[in-house]
Amino acid sequence: HVQLVESGGGSVQAGGSLKLSCKIVRFSTGDYCMGWFRQAPGKGREGVATIDGGRTTRYTDSVRGRYTISKDNAKKTLYLQMNELNTEDTAMYHCAATIDIASWCWPGREAEFDLWGQGTQVTVS
Repeated sequence: HVQLVESGGGSVQAGGSLKLSCKIVRFSTGDYCMGWFRQAPGKGREGVATIDGGRTTRYTDSVRGRYTISKDNAKKTLYLQMNELNTEDTAMYHCAATIDIASWCWPGREAEFDLWGQGTQVTVS
């Protein structure tokens, strides 16, 4: 049974930083495209960042330069370092995975991701 388990969320003041983690159980991060998505209250889910098997990273415009997605294949863990947080970053953050196909591994390709974690809440005030 494949699982994605997020952690690291919390409350932070604007301008602060948080680092999210996503532990993957029963498959290798190296074999999949991994991504972070978020959903703010009253809004649809939004792709934030993706990283493919070759470690190519992609970001949505609103977080580029502030967020960094990375992974540790040995630890089977995906990360999202978030800096310069603002109130618009407040959301439930989910990690997700899909087959490592180049055209799929983009933040805007949410529909292609079929493995999802339960999420971790980030609140910026």
